[in-house]
Amino acid sequence: MSSPAVLDISGLCVDYGLGDSAVHAVRDVSLTLHRGEVLGLAGESGSGKSTLAYGVTRLLSPPGVITGGSVRYHPRAGGSSDILDLEPDQLRAFRWQEISLVFQGAMNSLNPVHTVRTQLTDVLRAHRPGMSRAERTARAEELLSLVGISSDRLASYPHQLSGGMRQRVMIAMALALDPEIVILDEPTTALDVVMQRQILRQLTRLRRELDFSVVFITHDISLLIEFSDRIAIMYGGRIVEEANAKDIYETALHPYSDGLLHSFPALHGPRRELTGIPGSPPDLKAMPAGCAFHPRCPKAFEPCERRVPGLLPLTRAGGDTPPPPGGADRTVACWLHADH
Repeated sequence: MSSPAVLDISGLCVDYGLGDSAVHAVRDVSLTLHRGEVLGLAGESGSGKSTLAYGVTRLLSPPGVITGGSVRYHPRAGGSSDILDLEPDQLRAFRWQEISLVFQGAMNSLNPVHTVRTQLTDVLRAHRPGMSRAERTARAEELLSLVGISSDRLASYPHQLSGGMRQRVMIAMALALDPEIVILDEPTTALDVVMQRQILRQLTRLRRELDFSVVFITHDISLLIEFSDRIAIMYGGRIVEEANAKDIYETALHPYSDGLLHSFPALHGPRRELTGIPGSPPDLKAMPAGCAFHPRCPKAFEPCERRVPGLLPLTRAGGDTPPPPGGADRTVACWLHADH
């Protein structure tokens, strides 16, 4: 039995621009994040992953606009609220206390002219004005300790820290107010493999100790296989497959998911040929008819170029072969697995 939902995204649509010239970057996306879960979100650059994160947190820069859907948050205390309906003062109190975001390129997000102490305590001063200066400093020291950095680094400026340290400071800042949800947007992209693994191990430990939920966004599906409970695959602004990490790894159903899996070398087991995915991601201004992936798909057939497949559970799969593992807990938008 799965844990209760902490975040319900339903039919979310995000455009850049208005009218006929609008670019539809996120198209009718529905996802559920359960309490204590790590939900991975994978896809190539331009698939809509970061736009989805900024839409959920209402941090879209102009001309980005949310054109439809809802994002319901379910706190531990009970009840729920739609983040898209929050007033500006409510939204300011909600961000970082209930949901926080580690931005893509977080290593360069720190202010270069302020110390780590100033940047951590500013968060506490803004959201918890009742804390004394000594309490803010003690909390900043505690946050650095959580991410494995010595407290004497509070006096350091960002340029005096390594890339991995700066990344961990940003994670510490995201955890400053004990949020229920942490969204990590490509948190390890600019780091070497050793540092990536160190940060992932620390995130795993912190999630276990602090009991928050995670949305982990990356183009590297091999990281998600190790770190996530469930994985959703995005392509052309839509979710094309969602399943447990183990099921995705063992039996990826959508040809795009399979292509992503074979684009990265395996760290364990026998050697395998890297095949990659031919072609380029679709132009969001001129999306192909039917399934957006069909021009690149090695298994495309007649319906693919005419009709958009729905994201359906496997209980509605057709064919004579038994359904892959996962059953109703996994969904796929592909005519290969749809009941025609």
